[in-house]
Amino acid sequence: MPGAIQSVERAAAVLRILGGAGRPLRLSEIADALDLPKPTVFGLVRTLRDVGFVHQDRATSDYSLGEGVRNLHESGLDPHDLRSHAMNWSDALASRTRLEVHIGFPDQDGARIVHHVFRPGDAPQELRIGEVLPFHASALGKVMLGFVAGTPTAPRQLERYTRRTLISRAAFDAEMHRIRARGWASEGGELTAGIGAVAVPLRGYGGIGVGALGVTGPVEEVYRHAGPPRDSIVEATLDTAASISRSLGLRP
Repeated sequence: MPGAIQSVERAAAVLRILGGAGRPLRLSEIADALDLPKPTVFGLVRTLRDVGFVHQDRATSDYSLGEGVRNLHESGLDPHDLRSHAMNWSDALASRTRLEVHIGFPDQDGARIVHHVFRPGDAPQELRIGEVLPFHASALGKVMLGFVAGTPTAPRQLERYTRRTLISRAAFDAEMHRIRARGWASEGGELTAGIGAVAVPLRGYGGIGVGALGVTGPVEEVYRHAGPPRDSIVEATLDTAASISRSLGLRP
């Protein structure tokens, strides 16, 4: 069997040292405690700082445990942070696809829309920020079930919204298997008749899923005739999600 990963062991040791010190520590103190060169330790604490596990005092440059360690049950990102990182790219995606753009965050009851960009054009539209979409019948919700850790599970009894809603548990589980395999979800009239959507996960530090990006509009504009979603729509959404995820801290 493969052995332990040295960098992970060292990172854990840094956290233990900071947790047991009872006060902020200088870089040299951490390096002495680990018997490692300061450049090596600097790389460790800088990475831990970037992900929120270590805090660096701006005045003294000393290190202590960060809030991320105390809140490991949370994703480390709140809806306002997600929205602020996604805004500029969301506008560009709406222009590129000519569709509405939604940013979703997991809620207890479904996928909550935290940012909404209207589709280009003069057609009447309603702002949907704050709306909660059912996990099993929306592209945003299915992406969260597949890729965002801590998302509540879909209910055992799946509610029907249209004749296309998946209410068979076996059919829904098969759909989730396909979504995890290909990396994105779609919705073809499952929540609202005649409305289609494509959604992809948004990822932060370490690749952790933190939310979802989706586009939605008339089903004939999202899907090919009697076929899957249009390649151009899927590619544009994936490209935009990659840009937002890099902004959130995902490394290539």
